[in-house]
Amino acid sequence: MNGIPAFGQVNFWRTAEFLEQGLNARAISTLVRGGQLVRIRRGCYARGDWWNGLTEPDHLRQRVYGHSHGTLTTSAGSFVYSHTSAAALRRLHLWNVDDTVHLTQPGRPSGTSHGSDVAAHTGTINGRELSLVDGLPCTSLERTVVDSCLMFNVRQAVILVDHAARLGADVPLLRERCAALAGRNGAVALRTALELVDPRSESAGESLTRELIHRLKLPTPELQFSVYTANGPYRLDFAWPARKVALEFDGKSKYFDFHPTDEVIYNERQREKALTEDGWIVLRIEWKHLFSEAEFKYRVLRAFARNCEP
Repeated sequence: MNGIPAFGQVNFWRTAEFLEQGLNARAISTLVRGGQLVRIRRGCYARGDWWNGLTEPDHLRQRVYGHSHGTLTTSAGSFVYSHTSAAALRRLHLWNVDDTVHLTQPGRPSGTSHGSDVAAHTGTINGRELSLVDGLPCTSLERTVVDSCLMFNVRQAVILVDHAARLGADVPLLRERCAALAGRNGAVALRTALELVDPRSESAGESLTRELIHRLKLPTPELQFSVYTANGPYRLDFAWPARKVALEFDGKSKYFDFHPTDEVIYNERQREKALTEDGWIVLRIEWKHLFSEAEFKYRVLRAFARNCEP
């Protein structure tokens, strides 16, 4: 298989596994240069065509799997995957994070015990804060949220807390832990996210949109609002029913598991036509609009004004 020894459906290999199959360091380097292999971290490689076909969230999660495979014979297994690595294993929505592998262990790590791609944290994980996800030890959902948010800005924290709440995180427990962290770096981001938390947000983009609406002091919209038209019921991402103004987020994450087909695009157009005929103004926004804040605000305000005109 392109010079790579057959290992069934395995996508990761340690250097020692290649050496056992007769590949020396020069042969491994040749496969990396040719793209058949990708070096994930020190002593761990992945199949090139498989790795290049992964999404960004998949890359983050697979780096944790790669770390586990690469350290299988060299680690005593006393650590737990934590912070954004635990969030990646749990498939939580993350935005603008790097690919560092985070782990927590009870003792202070030495300067050479982990690679440069690893952030080793010292801490105690009690039994209630420990879980197994995909067979790997990681922090509980609530501990993962707290640890991650202490590294995050407000926007990153809102995305994570929204999705965690959607997956069933114990929000009162998160608030209790947040209160105990008063004065800690990052506690403000966690507290703000918990003040804004809404499990109805279905994507990172919707969470960012809601945070922006709040920060710009626009009226609070209804989320996932159902509208009944002559063409049937529709659900709007954000709606101000009294003003008949709707806002739809069209970021790629809305189509996370598939690409829009002609049929999907046609149905979207028919949906918007039915809403417009019923007196609604529908604003469509993309990721780029979330970073042009003045333009975003005045688009919403203009829509409010238009639907108030006689």
